Amino acid sequence: MRANKEDKKTTSRTKLILVSSILIVILAAFLSRALPRLTSLSLHLSSGIRQHLPSPVAVLNNTNMSSYAKELEVAQLAVQRAAILTKRVFHEKAKGTVSKDDKSPVTIGDFGAQALIISALKANFPDDEIVAEEEAAQLREDANLKQTIWDLVKSTQLSDTAAENLLGGAIKDEETMLTMIDYGNSKGGAKGRIWAIDPIDGTKGFLRGGQYAVCLALMVDGDVKVGVLGCPNLPIDDAALLSGGMESGQTDEGRGVLFSGVLGQGATSRPLTTGALAKEKSISMKAITDIAAATFCESVEAGHSSHGDQAEIAKLLGITNPSVRMDSQAKYASIARGAGDIYLRLPVSATYQEKIWDHAAGDLIVREAGGAVTDIHGNKLDFSIGRTLANNKGVIAAPAAAQPQVLKVVQEVLSKK
Repeated sequence: MRANKEDKKTTSRTKLILVSSILIVILAAFLSRALPRLTSLSLHLSSGIRQHLPSPVAVLNNTNMSSYAKELEVAQLAVQRAAILTKRVFHEKAKGTVSKDDKSPVTIGDFGAQALIISALKANFPDDEIVAEEEAAQLREDANLKQTIWDLVKSTQLSDTAAENLLGGAIKDEETMLTMIDYGNSKGGAKGRIWAIDPIDGTKGFLRGGQYAVCLALMVDGDVKVGVLGCPNLPIDDAALLSGGMESGQTDEGRGVLFSGVLGQGATSRPLTTGALAKEKSISMKAITDIAAATFCESVEAGHSSHGDQAEIAKLLGITNPSVRMDSQAKYASIARGAGDIYLRLPVSATYQEKIWDHAAGDLIVREAGGAVTDIHGNKLDFSIGRTLANNKGVIAAPAAAQPQVLKVVQEVLSKK
């Protein structure tokens, strides 16, 4: 009996082993066919997922590029539209005019350009403050002047519909125009988002058909984040070197440049147009290997910067190239793209305080192009004090590597005064 039981157990184990072996063979055959397909499916799915997920580098780049992207685009288009108005004023009103009384073309252009820029800013960033030079009280008292400006403002627009719509379109009526102008009454300061506008920087240059600029900058907590300069009379060609005669007769074809900079993202130039933004190019300051071969940019008016001190500084640096004189922040733009090298604005008065709208955009564009900008004491320009650069005296802008040498000589010359 015991032997029969042992035989039955052995038989059962044999059957179990046989069945298990058969199952293993079947499973192995199945897996040999299924695994490649599963692997392929897995790779396909993961590839598809990866295609829809940006790489870490792309995420970083997109984050960087999106910073102030809207502010930059609005600022560029707003300056471009305002530049159209200033050119209209010159060709229709300013030729042959040299005065700057209250009804001069400069006044018309200042008010009109400021109204258009502020309208664009308020359409997109209604809570932002604005520091600008003009206020509408004069226009409320002068119906003829107000009508002249309104006729220009209501008929100035970008030819590209999408671009014009982004700026909020046309100003509704005369009263709205005056309201827009008066929005530029911010006192500035170190807190919040504040735009600085100079609708026509370089008034005498504008009247002469020389260099002027439409200037716009965004400051956030006192730090300049976005800067745009429209320079209607600078050559479009970034490689065009500065030369004498830049101060007048520069309104022919092949001119008009829009310069831009965003903190940490570099500086660019593109042709000014009457519609959508043209293609941009990166710009950078020219490396100076020999300071003696550098070219100075300085103000046309001796009342804005001491020409005598600058001549002495050039002599001590060994610079023999004649200084190129031009009005406005076009000087900042010119050295930023390597057309010139050094810009000095030396104090002519112990009490004068520079206005923030005369420097904010240019300062940022030069720094983003590889330059350094300080006052005559080597301090960075401080845009957080209010409507003026109360903590600074003078301006020195140069390639970063050359800045210490230029600053040293500037201080040496000015210490003798």
